[in-house]
Amino acid sequence: MMDMSLYAAFLVAAFALCVTPGPDMMFIVAMGGRGGPLTGVTAAVGVACAMFVHAVAAALGLSALFLTLPTLYHVLRWAGAAYLLFLAVRAFRGDGGSVEAEDAPRSGRRRAFWRGAVTNLLNPKVILFNVSFLPQFVNPDLGHVREQFLVLGFTITVMGLLVDGSVGLLSGKLASLLQRSRRVARGLDYFSGTVFAGLAVRLAAVPK
Repeated sequence: MMDMSLYAAFLVAAFALCVTPGPDMMFIVAMGGRGGPLTGVTAAVGVACAMFVHAVAAALGLSALFLTLPTLYHVLRWAGAAYLLFLAVRAFRGDGGSVEAEDAPRSGRRRAFWRGAVTNLLNPKVILFNVSFLPQFVNPDLGHVREQFLVLGFTITVMGLLVDGSVGLLSGKLASLLQRSRRVARGLDYFSGTVFAGLAVRLAAVPK
């Protein structure tokens, strides 16, 4: 079903993309910094699940809508920027303190999962990335094009989860040591807010 030479090239390219710091990785670092190791890992799981949803959409041809309906692209772009800005304001204000509250760690991790998923889902650049990147490693002559898309999407999702999960774990462990100081904990809030705000500006300012 797969062209193994293309798949080998895909593994190299996907690994290079996954280990290159980008918006998702910065988001996970910020979440781990605010909530601890498990929160960072959970945010990475949310991002990974959303990434697979994008891959499935690309396989079904839904992502091609963004090439023919530019208005849809911009609506999603501004929605994503607004959501990130909302997270930035909450971080700067210190609302709720740590994402992973001591009295409700499960609910804190649940919020981290959904924040990671929503942030990735509302990023139209990820959708366009799947439309432009994945087809390069699909061989139509072998048939089962949709299945090839799904294999590639699953592969990059797992690879991204391993990398981002490790990043979230390490950032969370470091933050847990630093959060013993109230001043440092507040500084982590400001760091998270700055990351969220920077990602919002990046998403809003670069339309294509």
